Amino acid sequence: MKHQAKRLLSFIRVTNSLPSSQLFRCHSLHTQVTQFPYLSSFLSNPISSFHKSHKKLFFSSKSYPIIDAILSNNWAKDLGKELSKSSPKVSHETALYILMKLDKDPHKAARFFNWSIEEKGFRPSSSIYSLMLRIYANNGAIMEFWAVIKEMKEKGFYIDEETYFTIYSNFMSSKMVNDATALKHFYKRMIQENAMGEVVKEVVEVVKKLDWGSEVERKLEEMRFSVSDNFVLRVLKELRGRGCPLKALSFFKWVGEVLGFEHNSVTYNGILRILCREESVSEFWGMVKEMKSAGYEIDIDTYVKIMREFQKNYMSKDAVELYEHMMDSPFKPLEKECSLLLRVIAGTRDPDLDLMFRVVKKYEAAGYCLLKIDYDGIHRCLTSVGNFNEAEKIIETMKTAGYEPDNITYSQLVFGLCKARRLEEACEVLDVMEAQDCIPDIKTWTILIKGHCAANEVDKALLCFAKMVEKGFDADADLLDVLLNGFLSQKKVVGAYKLVIEMVNKTCMIPWQATYKLLIEKLLGDRRLEEALNLLRLMKKQNYPPYAQPFVQYISKVGSVEDAWEFLMALSSKQYPSVSAYQHVFQSFFDEGRHSEAKDLLFKCPHHIRKHDAICSLFGSSKSSSSVAAT
Repeated sequence: MKHQAKRLLSFIRVTNSLPSSQLFRCHSLHTQVTQFPYLSSFLSNPISSFHKSHKKLFFSSKSYPIIDAILSNNWAKDLGKELSKSSPKVSHETALYILMKLDKDPHKAARFFNWSIEEKGFRPSSSIYSLMLRIYANNGAIMEFWAVIKEMKEKGFYIDEETYFTIYSNFMSSKMVNDATALKHFYKRMIQENAMGEVVKEVVEVVKKLDWGSEVERKLEEMRFSVSDNFVLRVLKELRGRGCPLKALSFFKWVGEVLGFEHNSVTYNGILRILCREESVSEFWGMVKEMKSAGYEIDIDTYVKIMREFQKNYMSKDAVELYEHMMDSPFKPLEKECSLLLRVIAGTRDPDLDLMFRVVKKYEAAGYCLLKIDYDGIHRCLTSVGNFNEAEKIIETMKTAGYEPDNITYSQLVFGLCKARRLEEACEVLDVMEAQDCIPDIKTWTILIKGHCAANEVDKALLCFAKMVEKGFDADADLLDVLLNGFLSQKKVVGAYKLVIEMVNKTCMIPWQATYKLLIEKLLGDRRLEEALNLLRLMKKQNYPPYAQPFVQYISKVGSVEDAWEFLMALSSKQYPSVSAYQHVFQSFFDEGRHSEAKDLLFKCPHHIRKHDAICSLFGSSKSSSSVAAT
């Protein structure tokens, strides 16, 4: 890790030596430096560096002229004419990128959309139409929204499930009930009338049932279906939903090689969304290379969805490679993607500083200015691996850039120190914060206390908690869960129970449902039914659904009839719980062979329970005496 950190600082020094001709100025309202080229000079002479920094500096980036022209100017007839004369054909990737940038400006988005179709002969795909629908719906352009839906239907396109649910939810939350209802009816009718949907299902069934080979190809050829962008995308999406990414790839190749379908940007991006899984990631990168050689780029919408998949599955290396790929393309991700990616890297068990180095390098080279959130991302990576000297230098550089450390910055340092088991130093950070007029918030205290619990220093964690309370903070459900797990890690079940009861009674806290469930399970495991029932009653008061299953299992094995009765009475706020609750308890007694206890419990039950058909049937089918059922 130290070697990787040195590489980062080495990169900083190299970029600082670049000739000034490679830089251009970006004015700022603040006197600050937000660029890594200044980091090495600051580290050697911080005071001098601070006085020399008067501008934000960043590298120039290359982009398509049409993108710059449209995003930088108001739409006018002259602009449209100039673009018609000078601009090349509008690609799917370019259209999608521009429209996503114009998602808050429906008028300009519509002008560009119509110009692309009328002047440049652009053929929108289903993803382009879906994006236009979201733009119109999110900006209240309802007439335009329904006009696009009509156009989609006329041209044989469909609204995909994700777009439908997103817009429908937005309509409902905005109390646009009439539009939501109309959209719902249209969507259902579209599914019913879409003949293509049935063919897609038949194709998917054939592909899914058998391993890909001559038999599958023969059956598909006999179906004699016509192939379009829309058709291919729907088949790919269905196969993804069935967990068949490699079969989707086989189908993708087959329609191109055997049926002669010419794949384009739309279908290439479609197959990438299918292959971005761990089991097919090598095929994913092979397809990226193939589409690049065919002259197509990953569109920005596909990038966002794939990056989300990589991050969800902790595929940090692939996420960084994808980020680098896109930063080298004309369709660069938003600036926030850098900090999000750094957060993902820092969140892994053993953060890879080399990946961090690559992200920062690509971010800088693309011409972006480092912001506070970016510095936080770098700082988070360094503290997470225990490189505190480098982390401190980053903080100083960040301050020179005009960004003061805040609770986020210090919390990251506390987390790193706790992870390194340097608990005393972690506690001292909070004193430093107060000296700097940066008051630790509840999240900072939680990180400190959780760090002590993780180090099995629960007693010291409680001292930190007491100090926090003295400072005027009340614990929240998150912190209570941290302390609870600390107690349980030391087998202190009763202590955990008393803590929860005290926090609920004294501070009116509402613990998480998961906190209640875990503690109930632990108490029953320690044969403390009374305490567990108290928690069940608390859950009921705080409107949580009753957590009955562990009680039923416990009572049926080792509980008494009185225990069962007390549990049933604790279940409901009414006089008696539901019939099904009694059924579960009786059935559990029967399953454990405790028929006598089941009969005794039945005698305690009210008349309407004893005479209920379901209960009579249950006892009639058991090995118990039939006379009991008639009692």
